[in-house]
Amino acid sequence: MGITKSEIFTEEQNRIANMAKALGHPARISILQHLFQSDSCICGDLVDKIGLAQPTISQHLKELKNAGLIKGNVEGTSVCYCIHKENWMEMKKLLNSFLDSDISTTSECC
Repeated sequence: MGITKSEIFTEEQNRIANMAKALGHPARISILQHLFQSDSCICGDLVDKIGLAQPTISQHLKELKNAGLIKGNVEGTSVCYCIHKENWMEMKKLLNSFLDSDISTTSECC
């Protein structure tokens, strides 16, 4: 796979792409939905709730954390996860702005 050349794009474009990539798997969406529904830190029940193996869940949690959408706190021998509220609000703002881009109605495409 080639180099992405992310440095030629704006910080906003890179941020939107990273967050969209993190949202690009149904398991990650399921994890986020579970975190929203629980409205608290989740330590260990994701394997039972999502139905995937622990290493798979851990990899998805890592991707969500790297994108800044969740954060984790060490509690004993476990890591507890919750939504990173500030970053979630930032993502909503960026995506809403991007998705609100208007399509020209005056010209035909292709």
